[in-house]
Amino acid sequence: MSGIAGPLSLRSRRILVTGAASGIGRATCELLSRLDARVVAVDIDGSGLQALEQQLGGEGHASLCADLEDLDRIPGWMADIAAAGPLFGFVHAAGVSCVQPVRLLTPAVYRKVLTLNTEAALALARGFQKKSVRDPAGGSIVFISSVMADVGSIGAAAYSMSKAALHGLSRSLALEFAPAGVRVNCVAPGFIDTPMFGRMSALWEPAQFARVREDHPLGLGTALDVAHGVAFLLADTGRWVTGSVLTVDGGYTAH
Repeated sequence: MSGIAGPLSLRSRRILVTGAASGIGRATCELLSRLDARVVAVDIDGSGLQALEQQLGGEGHASLCADLEDLDRIPGWMADIAAAGPLFGFVHAAGVSCVQPVRLLTPAVYRKVLTLNTEAALALARGFQKKSVRDPAGGSIVFISSVMADVGSIGAAAYSMSKAALHGLSRSLALEFAPAGVRVNCVAPGFIDTPMFGRMSALWEPAQFARVREDHPLGLGTALDVAHGVAFLLADTGRWVTGSVLTVDGGYTAH
């Protein structure tokens, strides 16, 4: 499969993507490979990574089976990855949903959500900022957030908290990393038709599912819709964008 020329071309840049085995992470890996990036796919699902490898265009890709909840090890394996060539950027697409009323929301539950959704993002940024890891010419970081960072939903306290934290994190990192030419942004999707959404919506009543669909004037999104936004921020098209949140939600927050 040939690469795509033009302002979205990533011209052999190495980009790490977490949550690469499914959903938004997988769609992002597939799109970036078509844009001539060299993808480093990271996920805890080894079999999913093997399946992904068959779908990537181009060459020079790599994969790593890793547990992002093991925060202390993240900077180390990022350094190992960079030994084969510096990283131009990374996309933190890994995450876990949580639908739990506050009366049942124990510290053990919400800490797991925060660890994977938010603290792993910070650990990745800590690993990336090292001169031995990142491209000396600069780079781009993209966190996959959610519209739930800005709007409320019953039972979404832990999930919303973890995603809202990414917005504050990205703005602070954008200022701290700017002198090195590194941009930091978030993409905030609406409800996307992914396996995670399927697990969550399976708990809903039919009327609730219908309301969610109606709240998206352009319909429910796909993982590729989000991946297009990610690619825009990674490529030179996002050269002058940092500390921002790109909302990709089919009109959900326009109400």
